[in-house]
Amino acid sequence: MSRTRNLMLIGAGVVGLGATAWFADRLILGDGVHVETNDAYVTAYSTLVAPKVSGRIDQVQARDNERVHTGEELAHIEDDDYRAALKVAQGNVAVARADIANLQAELNRQNAVIAAAAATVQADEAALEFARQDEARYRNLSAGGAGTVEQRQRTASGTRQIVATLARDEAGVQAAKDQEAVLTAQLDRAKGSLVRAEGELRQAELDLSYCTIPAPIDGVVGVRGVRVGNYVHAGTALMAVVPVQDAFVVAHFQETQLTHVLPGQKATVWVDTFPGHPLRAHVDSIPPATGVAFAPIQPDNATGNFTKVVQRLPVRVTWRDRRTLD
Repeated sequence: MSRTRNLMLIGAGVVGLGATAWFADRLILGDGVHVETNDAYVTAYSTLVAPKVSGRIDQVQARDNERVHTGEELAHIEDDDYRAALKVAQGNVAVARADIANLQAELNRQNAVIAAAAATVQADEAALEFARQDEARYRNLSAGGAGTVEQRQRTASGTRQIVATLARDEAGVQAAKDQEAVLTAQLDRAKGSLVRAEGELRQAELDLSYCTIPAPIDGVVGVRGVRVGNYVHAGTALMAVVPVQDAFVVAHFQETQLTHVLPGQKATVWVDTFPGHPLRAHVDSIPPATGVAFAPIQPDNATGNFTKVVQRLPVRVTWRDRRTLD
């Protein structure tokens, strides 16, 4: 009788211990159908706002925790220097265009000079042909006794003069063509200078526009560290804009809880800020590994005293309605 009673007490103890363990497991991991965790937080990928140019801040329109929209002006950099640089760039473009117009006019005039020089050479060639014919005629007359030696010498001298004139005018044509090549090269260089000046003008326009610092996305202003009078450099973080509408939940579940969890499954989120108001959500994605796997220095478990520890994976949960937190 005593032995039977002892066995019954031991059996009851085992059942009670098993029930206690089962309830503890359900309390920590879920009810067997659903899994839950308190190791979670709401977050969003904030965007840092930084200027593209350096200067002194003269206006700050954004206020702490203010909701802003894409393109809305958050701050402004004093732009006197950039306006002056823009005027200089505009002047350089005007000078470059004037140089091109001047060189184009000179090139057109040089074409006329070449045409005139070529016409002169043609006239010299015609005169030379007549002079040679005249020289030959007087040479024949002189040989037959009908002409004088003086006339023959005079026509020969005239022929040599025309030959020299033709050579001079041909050299003039070549010089005019060489000058045309110089002007063409100068015109090409002036066009290159215009391209550079227009690029500098465009950069000056951009720099002036960069003095206005807009909101890059819709969201709420946070971590505003800029004040009027601050001198900032390009790339200096002035504030952050948090896209509240794109916030999501990072829930750290134990790996043993994720056996049947799949992306797209419905989820319910309780946020401490809204007690008594469960928010509808769904599983967005499950990471391929724990955070330890991506750590710069990973632990080495290849030891003889390895202790198995259940790891947690950060599951991303998003809202079914993007307006949930609006």
